[in-house]
Amino acid sequence: MAEGLLRDRVAVVTGAAQGLGLAIAEAFAAEGAALVLADMNEEQVVAAAAALGIGDRALGVRCDVTDEADVDALVAAADARFGRLDVMVNNAGVTRDSTMRKMTVADFELVVDVSLKGAWLGTRAAAGYMREHGGGSIVNMSSISGKAGNPGQTNYSAAKAGIVGLTKAAAKEVGFAGVRVNALQPGIIDTPMTAVLSDEVRAQRLADIPLGRFGQPAEVAQVALFLASDMSSYLTGVTIEITGGRHI
Repeated sequence: MAEGLLRDRVAVVTGAAQGLGLAIAEAFAAEGAALVLADMNEEQVVAAAAALGIGDRALGVRCDVTDEADVDALVAAADARFGRLDVMVNNAGVTRDSTMRKMTVADFELVVDVSLKGAWLGTRAAAGYMREHGGGSIVNMSSISGKAGNPGQTNYSAAKAGIVGLTKAAAKEVGFAGVRVNALQPGIIDTPMTAVLSDEVRAQRLADIPLGRFGQPAEVAQVALFLASDMSSYLTGVTIEITGGRHI
């Protein structure tokens, strides 16, 4: 029997082919969870699942989180493969940065659809399953951009702020059934998404961080692990900032 904080539990992580999603999957796997990794890039997410090194305890599947049928099928895949779903991490997201004046409607809609609609669909599907099977933990990935707002990210900041409201409202709806819903707000974390920032922007962000460094994906993953596990059994509807002190 696997040992660890998540032994005998099943977790789904979206946007898990790389970056924060993959780091979260790695942390969960190390603590005994069986995992369904989901991503738009099927080849990459299947490889990521295999690279976890836990054999049949990991499954990689293609999923478009903006598609209701895909998200419902994702939850069904966890049940079909492992017979349960205990943890859902709605991590998938994209950026299409531009000033509001120059941003296209298409780029606004894409970011909101993937980050906010995707989190809503994932929360709805997971909560629907969990409330009928004894409860569970849902973790939604917001961002410090949803608290402070970033110039050039009206789409992203709006979506990530919306996730906080979604999390609080969902927590109130499903808490009676033992389903906990919480959110994370990472700051600048060293991932492929932030690697594209210019040196000037990175220097500006760094100057605002009391700890004097950017975060690592594993540091976000450990907080996700806390929310997924029984260590946070009396927490729901909360948003935890992982920012090195930025915007305190």
